[in-house]
Amino acid sequence: MDVKSIWDNIRLHLRRFLVSKLQSHNEISNSQHKIWLKNQCIQQLLFLYPESEVIVKYQSIQNKLLAKLLQNCFPSYSRDSNLDIMVRGYESTMHKLYSMIKEDFNILREILAPSSTVKFIKETYLDTVTEETAKFLENFCELQFQESAVRVIKTSKSSSRHRGAVHALVTPECPQKRRNFFLSLDKLKFLSQLIKSFLELEKNVEELLEEIFVSLRTPRNISEISDPSNQEVIIEKPRTNETRVLSEQLLPVKEATLLDFAWRSVFKEVSLPMAHCITTAIEDFSTKILQQEQNERSLAVTYAMNLVNVQQVWQDSHVPEEDQPKKIAKFCSDIMEKLDTMLPLALACRDDSFQEIRANFEEACCKVATAVLARLQERVKEFPSKAPLTNLHTLLSTAVYVFQHFTQYDNLMKENTKKPVFLVPVQRYQEFINTLQFQVTDYCVRVCATSILQDAESHHWDGYKAFYEGERCSFSLQMWHYFFCALHHDLWTILPPNLAQEIFTEVLEKSLGLLASRYARAHPSYKRTPQIRLDVTTILICTETMLWSVCTSVQKLLNPHEYIDDKIFKIHTHCNNLFTTLVILTSPLTELYQTFQHGLDDSASDSIKPFFKQPLHWFSCISHFYPSLLRAPSSGQLTAEGQLKLLLSQPGCNWNLLLETLLHHDGLLLRILLKSSNRTIQEQASNTDNNLNQGSSLIESIFKVLYHCNFSPQIFGNVFVSYMEEEQLWDFLYNIPVSTFLESELEVIRCLRLALTDAVKDIVQQIIFMMSPGRNCETNLNKHSVPECLRESIPKEWNYIPKETKRKESSKGFTRLAVQAVSIVISKLPTVIACLPPPIKYFFSLSERKMSKNFVELKKASLLVWNLIVIICRIVEDGNTVELLTGASLDRWSKEKLGLICVCLESIMGKQTSGLNQMAQRVIQSIEQEKPNWIESQLLKARKLSTKCAFMTIEQSTALEEGDGALELTEQKINMMVLDICHKPGGSEYLRQIYHIMRLNEEYLKEQLFSMNGSKEKPLPIRPLKMTLRSVEDQPSAFNPFQVYKAFSENMLVQSAITKWNWNWSKLLPNYLGLDKMTFSVLLKNRWEMRKDETLEEEEKAMLEHLKQFCTIQNSSASDNTEEP
Repeated sequence: MDVKSIWDNIRLHLRRFLVSKLQSHNEISNSQHKIWLKNQCIQQLLFLYPESEVIVKYQSIQNKLLAKLLQNCFPSYSRDSNLDIMVRGYESTMHKLYSMIKEDFNILREILAPSSTVKFIKETYLDTVTEETAKFLENFCELQFQESAVRVIKTSKSSSRHRGAVHALVTPECPQKRRNFFLSLDKLKFLSQLIKSFLELEKNVEELLEEIFVSLRTPRNISEISDPSNQEVIIEKPRTNETRVLSEQLLPVKEATLLDFAWRSVFKEVSLPMAHCITTAIEDFSTKILQQEQNERSLAVTYAMNLVNVQQVWQDSHVPEEDQPKKIAKFCSDIMEKLDTMLPLALACRDDSFQEIRANFEEACCKVATAVLARLQERVKEFPSKAPLTNLHTLLSTAVYVFQHFTQYDNLMKENTKKPVFLVPVQRYQEFINTLQFQVTDYCVRVCATSILQDAESHHWDGYKAFYEGERCSFSLQMWHYFFCALHHDLWTILPPNLAQEIFTEVLEKSLGLLASRYARAHPSYKRTPQIRLDVTTILICTETMLWSVCTSVQKLLNPHEYIDDKIFKIHTHCNNLFTTLVILTSPLTELYQTFQHGLDDSASDSIKPFFKQPLHWFSCISHFYPSLLRAPSSGQLTAEGQLKLLLSQPGCNWNLLLETLLHHDGLLLRILLKSSNRTIQEQASNTDNNLNQGSSLIESIFKVLYHCNFSPQIFGNVFVSYMEEEQLWDFLYNIPVSTFLESELEVIRCLRLALTDAVKDIVQQIIFMMSPGRNCETNLNKHSVPECLRESIPKEWNYIPKETKRKESSKGFTRLAVQAVSIVISKLPTVIACLPPPIKYFFSLSERKMSKNFVELKKASLLVWNLIVIICRIVEDGNTVELLTGASLDRWSKEKLGLICVCLESIMGKQTSGLNQMAQRVIQSIEQEKPNWIESQLLKARKLSTKCAFMTIEQSTALEEGDGALELTEQKINMMVLDICHKPGGSEYLRQIYHIMRLNEEYLKEQLFSMNGSKEKPLPIRPLKMTLRSVEDQPSAFNPFQVYKAFSENMLVQSAITKWNWNWSKLLPNYLGLDKMTFSVLLKNRWEMRKDETLEEEEKAMLEHLKQFCTIQNSSASDNTEEP
């Protein structure tokens, strides 16, 4: 036989072996390991056969796998098919198909040229699924056409009986091209969902191929997939098709990676029926829903609308959560939900086949938008004669919902048309929203002005009898407070948070302006003067409680002067005007005379003006009597209770405010939540019916949130070090378990384990893959020894090496391999630690101070380095964890050799100082001989990196304690951390869960914070947390005025106590020396002493005359001077 024939036989055997391996690799569950193994097999095949033959063979393997997937998951259509089940089957198939495409893309992208990779994906997957869909749609169209033909025949026969004539009927033998037939709404919905699956697959594949665009546009070195067994510096190896790739880079980028996914062509036959039926279907269901809403309205006892909670439709929606409505009208929700299911039919339009569908969809949507808007306008007209105010809020929220929907439709469809599609409906809805928002605000203000605050009995200022003995505020103010509580409830539960806050703030500001004007014009008698004082105080206290709801940040609450154009600043201005009225109108005449007897000169005005004009001046004056969580701007921040109140007063979850509250006061609220979560876990453990994951998930959420707060690592460290100390978990921290199958593993330790495991995962994979090539070095030598007699008969020219010699050389080879593995671990440690977030490093640095006295090993390396090495060793020793991380199954040889590497690492860390086997000693000695003191220097570098963050944090904390406010958490830093958290997988859900639990346990958290402030001698006991809404009683109820009255009279405002406040007039009045003369004169004129029918003593008359002369008040012009101050 010639050499070529022998080589062909060898290649054939090798090909069979490698093809068999390729097929077996498809059964590996770990995607990353599967990609690496397949890549190795294909490269080995490319060494034996040309690229075209290798690709054809691999394509055949993948086609068989794809055919099996399509056969199992791609159901065939029949008249009795359940369309919902079929849709779920197609969606599942498309997800699995994309996973296969992604795997092959990552396998072939570094082996083949980009155009070859695209061609392989297209021919193997995209063309196949397109062909299968074409077969399915052909069967689908045939069945639909037959059903339509039967329907036409029946209809024609029925009509012919009445007319007595015979008509030509449509028969199934019609031309096959562009056949038209009827599609019901369910069939359209099914086809739309099928097209949606193709759109998602197309989008994902395009994003995948975009990586080739980037690689071709960005200069880079062409190299094979990095071999994990290489050392730190991986030498790039040339590949056979390097010239082809380099030449392809000179071509236009899009031409090199052109993807032709012709799935739209298979829908051509069904496109005409879809185009004809989509308009009818949309108009039919919208008309039906609107008619149903009208029927329900005519049969209903009340005019209250049927509401539904809004569900998030698009995960990638650009509408912020604070702008999304909470509740809308049910009929509108039903219509838009069905429109959403039809939207993919229009989004698929890229060629002529879908143009008519898109045009008809746009036309039908415009008609639906017009009809819904007309219905909303019709419902608006029912207010206020028939419908309640809540209906206006619902209609406004519904209009916003529709507006956002069509705006999103515009954005999605603009990608193809490059021009707005629903411009007219969007503009009309925007105008309607603006008009309706003004109507809501204007109505609420007019109700306050003309109805609620019109109180003849309470505001009978000329009365010579005290109003309820001077111990009751006006009835109108109580109703004003009830009205705002009800308005707050409705806005907060229906409208988008930002819009709700905007309307509430504007109504509050205008009503306060109205109140300030009315009380400035009041001219009470002597007996009614205390009522003025009580009324104004009541207004200010109620306003203080509502300020928490209208302020979106701590800065707006404490420093409103920085937002002069804001309505909140105007609210403070009205409150200051009200308090000015209280002081000048109700203060004793002797105190007033003593303060103002020398007049208001410019120097006094200039010196006092800053104090008088401060927005929170009114609050500082009543804070001595009224305990509040609001603080003066000089304090710089709120208490923990104040932060919690501000957060939970918002209409929605304010992410920035939530994180600021969690980090406030060194994470005080988080400490309470962690303690209580342990009690929750214990309670759930005693009750087997409960879910044990609820308490643990809260700990995980807190860990994940603080883990990404890089600007405040001390919070993570202090919170969890305190938790570890209270729960006595130091032993677990010293020896963190690695196995993922521990049922009793503590949640904090589990989170730490996962964080550190993720950090060393690449190192572990590199070591595991490094051992794979040397696996056969010794296993092939497990045969019997060659007998001595045979060994002597072997010719010397053969250069036969006995087995014993090979074992020695094999031992030397493993020593070199072990040296590489240990060197990789030690060399990568500083990099791993540098990449860890600062909170983790600070936590381990704090923990080390508490543990280093007990553990001598930590003197050689830090606790963080120690745990990283321990975790690497535990992962390598645990076959389950290795298989989970790398997908590799370790045999006995690999486990033994990896065990020796672990012994070397533990010896370096000082865990094993005696009893080392010879192999481990040789490995360490070899490293020391090659690089003297290198291990110590690497460990020292790692230790410095792990403690550097802690030292910086301690210095910053010290600077803050000394008063350096520049290092505090600013709004910008908070915003950056929130963005960082939300961009991490599950980040926003972690924040949402913490917020949800805080809201459920609001009263409990307030009690705990109150007791920690030293208000109680003994701290309150820790209770389990409410994790979910357990019963109907926990659900948010409708507005209850009796509950509001109870809270108003018992907790917020004790009217009899206010009448006994001892006002320090000598301290209050000098603040108003800067008051302008016009305002002072108007208020002085309205004092009870200025009434003609009042009897005064001579001394009081003299003081009044002096003040009147100073203010130049003339009896003739005094009555005309009644302008608002």
